[in-house]
This record gives sequence, C-alpha cells and structure tokens, in this order.
Amino acid sequence: MALSNSKREVEEEASNNNNLGTAGEPNRNTNSPSISFSPVNLKKVPHLTDYLQLENLKTYTNPLDQNRFFHPSQGFYVSPSDVILRQIVYDLSSACGAFSDSDPRVHVAYHRAGPRKQIFFEPKNTRAAIVTCGGLCPGLNTVIRELVVGLWELYGVRQIFGIQAGYRGFYSTTRNPLVLNPKMVRGWHKLGGTVLETSRGGFDLHQIVDAIQTNAFNQVYIIGGDGTMRGAVEIFDEIQRRKLNVGVVGIPKTVDNDVGIIDRSFGFQTAVEMAQQAINAAHVEAESAVNGIGLVKLMGRSTGHIALHATLSSRDVDCCLIPEMEFYLEGKGGLFEFLDNRLKENGHAVLVVAEGAGQNMIPRTAAQTEERDESGNLVFLDVGSWLKTELKKWWARDHPGELFTVKYIDPTYMIRAVPANATDNLYCTLLAHSAIHGVMAGYTGFVSGPINGNYAYIPLEDVAQATNAVNTKDHKWAWVRTVTNQPDFVKS
Repeated sequence: MALSNSKREVEEEASNNNNLGTAGEPNRNTNSPSISFSPVNLKKVPHLTDYLQLENLKTYTNPLDQNRFFHPSQGFYVSPSDVILRQIVYDLSSACGAFSDSDPRVHVAYHRAGPRKQIFFEPKNTRAAIVTCGGLCPGLNTVIRELVVGLWELYGVRQIFGIQAGYRGFYSTTRNPLVLNPKMVRGWHKLGGTVLETSRGGFDLHQIVDAIQTNAFNQVYIIGGDGTMRGAVEIFDEIQRRKLNVGVVGIPKTVDNDVGIIDRSFGFQTAVEMAQQAINAAHVEAESAVNGIGLVKLMGRSTGHIALHATLSSRDVDCCLIPEMEFYLEGKGGLFEFLDNRLKENGHAVLVVAEGAGQNMIPRTAAQTEERDESGNLVFLDVGSWLKTELKKWWARDHPGELFTVKYIDPTYMIRAVPANATDNLYCTLLAHSAIHGVMAGYTGFVSGPINGNYAYIPLEDVAQATNAVNTKDHKWAWVRTVTNQPDFVKS
C-alpha cells in the first residue's frame, strides 16, 4: 500500500498536465534544415484524488503482479507520462516560431490506457455496476461479458451487478440489480441486443446517485450513445459534489459512429458489413426490373458514416445521400436528372440514403415539427418512404406509360439487433479492459477508446460534447463520388 509513491505519482501527473514540453529534438544533420516539434498539451483526466483527500484514500499493489496469466516486466505498467497524440499528421513547414496554448500547432494528448502499478480499489470491497442505455447496437453483450470477465479474472472483483432497463433500472422498485459472474455471461457475446435490457429516457439524476449510494456501488460502467454520455457527465458531477468514492466510466455506444475524438464506436463495422446484404438485395431487385431502382435506407441520424462506408464497400451503389450533404431533386444537376441518365445507361440504379438526409425537404405538420422521442431527439420522418413517393411521381410525370419500379429496403432493426462480428468482438474486449484498468487506477469521469489505433483515457465531458461528422471536403468523400459518379448537388 505505497501511499507515498502514489502521492508522488499523482503530483507528477498534475505537473505534467499543463505541458509536456517539446515533443522532439532539432535535427542535428547540418545538411538538412533544423526542425523541432510543437509542444504537447496533455488533457487532464479526472481522478479520485481531485476531490477526495489523498490521506483518506488507500492504494494497493496491482493484483496483476500475482495473476498467473501475466508476467509484468519492465514497461508492462503504464506511467503518467505515457500519452497518445490526437493528431499524428504534422506539417513540418509550420514548425518554426513560438507557441501559445491556443496555437493550433500545439498538439493535444491524452493519457494512455492500460494497467497502473498502483490501484485505488481493493478488489474484495469493490462493487461494480454495469448499465446499458439507449438503442441496440452490435456488441453490447460482448462489452458486458468482457467487463464481468475482466473484473473477475484480472482484478479478483466478485461483486458485479447488471442494472436492468437503462438508467431507470437504478431506482426501479420492480427490477433489482442482477448478480453477474463469468459463468453466467459466458456465451453472451454470441447474442444480439442486450441481456440486461435497455430503454431510452428515465434519467433522474438524484434518484440514480441515491441508488448508487444505497447499493454501495463504487464503480459504475455506463454504456450508451451521446445522450447517455451527457447523462454520465451529470452523474459524475453529482458524485463529485457529494464527495463519493465512486469511479464513473463511459463506454460510447453508437452504431452510427457519431461519437467524436475516438477512432470509431463499437458495432459500426458490424453495421457496415450487414448493410452489404441490404445493398446486394436492392441491386438484385433493381437489375431484375425494367427501369428498376433499389432504394436502401441506412442508419445515421446526424452522420452518414454507415452509408459512406457501405457504399465504398459495395461498389454497386449509384448515389449516396448523407445528412452532411445538401441535395435537391428537380432541375439541372439534381437527383432526378442523374437517375434518369443512369437508367438510360444501365437500365437500373441503386440509391443509398442515411436516415437523417433530406429531413428539411420532407413536409411536416406542426405536430411533427415538435415531436420528440424519450431521449429528447427530434423524431425523424421516413426519408426512404418519402423518396420512393417522389421518385414515382417524377417518373409518372416525365415518363408516362413507361415501366418503372422502386424497391425500398429498410434494414435498420435487422442490422442493429445482430451479434457483433469478429472485429467488433475483439474491439469490445479492448474497450472493456481499458475501462477496468482506468477505474481501478482511480481515474473517473472518463471514456476509454482508441485514438489513432492506441487506447487512451478521454475526459467524459469532452466526448459528450464532441461530434464526428463526415467531412465532405476530404479524400474519402471524393472517393465516394468517384465510385458512384454522382453529382455534387451544388447549384450553379
């Protein structure tokens, strides 16, 4: 229980949080220009010692030292000075000159994820709670399974509980926390959905934190999307206000891949893979009809990542419409003109549209303008059904008497309800273990996730506020247009 070592480490980390200094040395080769790298600004991750008295916190030697599956050696444990850079592309031409904290040349860095030499929770007294919130996503059960197995096998935690039916499960009078162990969750990774069940809404801050206190939970693992992460920020803030010795970690879940900062969210690759089946079916239907159009609506409320990656993977898509891109139907350069030409050339076309695309073009009643779901999000209208209707009206008007077919496929619930594929299953394991290592080390109010392929700890509030929109000015979107030959929908 090396308390003095822990204090020294915490103080060292605090001093490092301001600025890590220069990230490289000048080039000593006299035949080439002298180049130095810009300073690195380390983002502070909240820690229990930030609001609890250090002398009241005990530290313990990491039980991985005695774990028969591990043989910790030099470099096994992560130190406070190990960081992950958010941006790894560097313009050497901007390397000269002085730097300020607001200078875009100053690199943002995050603490590297992984086990620490000292931990702040005694495993035999640790009570961990796991909750899933919001919509379904491939990989939810894998994350739950790996949290349970990781806590049990890596750290020897024996009191692990599943909160049922989302945030409202914390204070429900009819659903008690479910006791979890490795034997119970052994095959959960093969199942779609979430065995713990989920729900939207039900967020009552004080009842939730009261329940955390009543049940003596001292670790809370929250799995959910952007709305869930915003709720997790409030829970963390309230726990700080009450000065509770409770670690809170968020594991971002969104099949749309709209969570910012991290490389991707779990379930996304499975969703892209499953979307191929819908696109293939649409292509067969369109190709088998006279003037056939296969129309596929994919998930993506605010971002079009699934539609974009599914289009690039398929190569059968003729046009991809996403929320980040405006489009129009009529006139020169519009969607109808493009599809008319494609039908003349090939006799068929495949159109992929993200659910959030074109929402401002769909007529809404006053009631529909105000309608919200349980999470407070605006209820979207079905852009696929609207497009199908508009396409039929256009063809009947401009090509009366000619054969025309639109086959509309909406695979949303099929995609989000499947088990994770192999890639996402592995990813879920790494996310879960990274989260466990961070909480055991005393970090709280953070998210674990990959940045440039390396796992890091990111302040929960940063992730809750960040977005991940498709950049329609980058090479990837240009690649989409190259594959589809679709117009840019910019009116001259």
